[in-house]
Amino acid sequence: MSGSTPATPPDEELALADRLGDQLVRFLRLVGRNHTNLPEIYQADIEKVGYVLLWRLAADGPQRTTALAEAVHSDISTISRQVTALVKQGWVERTPDPEDGRAYLLAPTEDGRRVYRRIRKRRNEHMAHVLAGWGDEDRRELLALLDRLNDDFEEYLLRVHEGCSQKQQRGEKVG
Repeated sequence: MSGSTPATPPDEELALADRLGDQLVRFLRLVGRNHTNLPEIYQADIEKVGYVLLWRLAADGPQRTTALAEAVHSDISTISRQVTALVKQGWVERTPDPEDGRAYLLAPTEDGRRVYRRIRKRRNEHMAHVLAGWGDEDRRELLALLDRLNDDFEEYLLRVHEGCSQKQQRGEKVG
């Protein structure tokens, strides 16, 4: 994105994007309902955002709050609040950053890893039940397409953010 607005996609692409958007909203609502109707997963009183943070820390290892916010595509104030709650619950710990004593690294505690593993295990069991009637090829294709969609979405967001930053630097209105 070189600062110019991209051309509007053709009507056929917009219609397909609309249908995909509807299905993604439907999927997110179903996931939300799953969280509400399956309280045994969240017995530890962890919010969805808290689980996402534990997931990132377990997958990527210790990191600063800024890196965690970037990894989950959220603003630092939201992440800071969630991290504070996770620290209070004993699921995340802050340790001084060996490269910069003024900063802290976040990492899951053993209790945090236990909560993460328990929720992940139940999530995987539920997803396996949902996909039980699907063939291996269909499941692999779904995974490949979702992976591609997420990669492309992340790349798109980076380009949009870069374009917004360039406009702000030039003093142009963003949005």
